Amino acid sequence: MTRQTYRISGMDCAEEVASLKREVGPLVGGEANLSFNLLKGTMTLATLAEAVRPEAILQAVERAGLTAEPIIDGEQQTGAGRGPTNRRRLVLTLGSGLSTAAGFLVHLYIGGLAEALGGETGGIHAVTPWASVVLYLLGILAGFFTVLPKAINALRRLRPDMNLLMTVAVTGAVALGAWFEAASVSFLFSLSLLLESWSVSRARRAVEALLDLSPPTARLLKEGNAGAVTPCEDVPVGARFVVLPGERIPLDGVVERGESEVNQAPITGESVPVPKAPGAEVFAGTVNGEGALEVQSTRSHSDTTISRIIRMVEQAQERRAPSEQWVERFAARYTPAVMALAISTAVVPPLFGASWAEWIYRALVLLVIACPCALVISTPVSIVAALATAARHGVLIKGGIYLEAPASLKAIAFDKTGTLTRGAPTVVKAVPFPPHTERELIERAAAIEARSGHPLARAILAHAESLGIEPIPAAGVQVIQGKGVSGIIEGKLYWLGSHRHLEERGQETPEVHAQLEAMTASGWSAVVVGNDTHVCGFIALADTLRPEAKDTVASLRRAGIEHVIMLTGDNEGTARAIAQKAGMDEVLAELLPEDKVTAVADLVSRYKMVAMVGDGVNDAPAMARASLGVSMGAAGSDAAIETSDVALMTDDLSRLPWLVGHSKRTLAVIRQNIVFSIALKLVVLLLAFAGLATLWMAIAADMGASLLVIANALRLLKAGRSEPGA
Repeated sequence: MTRQTYRISGMDCAEEVASLKREVGPLVGGEANLSFNLLKGTMTLATLAEAVRPEAILQAVERAGLTAEPIIDGEQQTGAGRGPTNRRRLVLTLGSGLSTAAGFLVHLYIGGLAEALGGETGGIHAVTPWASVVLYLLGILAGFFTVLPKAINALRRLRPDMNLLMTVAVTGAVALGAWFEAASVSFLFSLSLLLESWSVSRARRAVEALLDLSPPTARLLKEGNAGAVTPCEDVPVGARFVVLPGERIPLDGVVERGESEVNQAPITGESVPVPKAPGAEVFAGTVNGEGALEVQSTRSHSDTTISRIIRMVEQAQERRAPSEQWVERFAARYTPAVMALAISTAVVPPLFGASWAEWIYRALVLLVIACPCALVISTPVSIVAALATAARHGVLIKGGIYLEAPASLKAIAFDKTGTLTRGAPTVVKAVPFPPHTERELIERAAAIEARSGHPLARAILAHAESLGIEPIPAAGVQVIQGKGVSGIIEGKLYWLGSHRHLEERGQETPEVHAQLEAMTASGWSAVVVGNDTHVCGFIALADTLRPEAKDTVASLRRAGIEHVIMLTGDNEGTARAIAQKAGMDEVLAELLPEDKVTAVADLVSRYKMVAMVGDGVNDAPAMARASLGVSMGAAGSDAAIETSDVALMTDDLSRLPWLVGHSKRTLAVIRQNIVFSIALKLVVLLLAFAGLATLWMAIAADMGASLLVIANALRLLKAGRSEPGA
């Protein structure tokens, strides 16, 4: 499959998108192979056949009344190129406004105020001075210079759009002799397109500013000294660079020298700066604290975590939300319906003796108010603003459809290891048997595990380090497959093993058995330390619960989640202990991956909307079966991003209730915009039927509605870290 992206100049509304689908769709095998990014002004086509000739695509775009420019691979899709289009619109709009104003003044001077404003006839004139007619005509032509080609194309294809509706309305007004109102509508429509384009551009800049976090250059280190400032795209993997206090980190990398605290909120949403020392990983776009850092880059500029986040957000804009699809379907039916109503309004009343001029004029008002742009433009702006804000809060959502899903969730299933727990065991208790002390017990265990990479070994070594113990590695270390490990310390053989290994050696006493069983029931794992003659003691380890887990579960319940369940392959005792601490409603233990899928399917049958939260790889089948798959710790992990619908960029469970609340806020804004847009149009429609609305009033109302819904949608860019429902 080949993919090619084009920058489209003048694509500011869903009407242009619809025209492009009609013209370009047949060239690439149908509309399904086309995707559009309204805010960035881009069109991406994918074809299963051979790549379509770029010349054919450019010609198809021109037939839709727009211009296109191919985007070279790797080029930043910033939506550049709109400047000339907006400047041309500005010049034409100014020309239309000045000509209309001049025509009105001449008309006022020659014909009087009452006639200029239309008097009692609703804007329908018998005579307009020829000088005013010329000026009004210039205003109409300037205002409709970019609209007429699109209107002709819509008429040719018998697919009415807002350009055709406005053209018919202006043409009808001219035919009725309402020159002032025809020119006014032309100017106001041109002004509304200019303001709409400006508003969309502002929304685009706001979203880009929200995600444009990486500095453009890096200060490379050469032979231990800071070298020349180099563009980030020219810095190779493995290069070393320095980050001074207060600067943004330009590339992903690993700290080689220096210590500091780094604000990772732009990437992971963490509110507290994270300490960084040699060996720690840092991300492009994060902010260095008070210490200088020397860093070795681990990823190229195009592959940094923030670059991948931006690409994911851009791709997510192409996966339309249900509300977005509904609005598009509504608009597709709404516009022809209102056009049919306008024709009926113009024809039916005069057949029963009413004035043809009066009712044709009212029908023209209906055509103007039929423009669905305010309704259609608000939803994609809301979705993109919400996606960008979520990314800034450490929540990467892979599409509008997944943005709306959290608001409807009724049940959430959690994996245990690495999700509810930290995913790494720690020593929670050491129980020495006389005559041994706790320090002796840890020393012997650490000596045997000194060269092991097993998770339990790392936990024991970390505990020894915290006690200031520097173990001398044991000699003759041997692994007892599936049971433990042994080694020689000071000429004597010692062993570490499981409860089962202790039983097999025949060294277990009833007292020791009772203690080990109690530990297992508490969710702890026990490592027994002994020698050939007796048991020295045992060390209890546990994968501890994340500190925010319990509060997260409570917040989810306040957000409307009815059932919270833990699914794990761990043993029953450990699972129940963790579930009880976290406040789970239910726990299912000792599950295989296919068992988790079955459990999630059962939840879906009971609660309809269910999320599965896991580590992004092992839990992928269960995530796929759930209504929404959420992965933990996606920062730096391609696998986690690929296997889930939503990726938490840091191991912070508190982002889940935030996500639910953010989804509800987004839906609320979308509904507000839809209701407002439809209600305003209904009001103007009623006024038109009553003969109280004029053409310029209708276009002004539509223009105001577009600006208001865009402004309302952009409020989502300021969504904070509030609790769900706030």
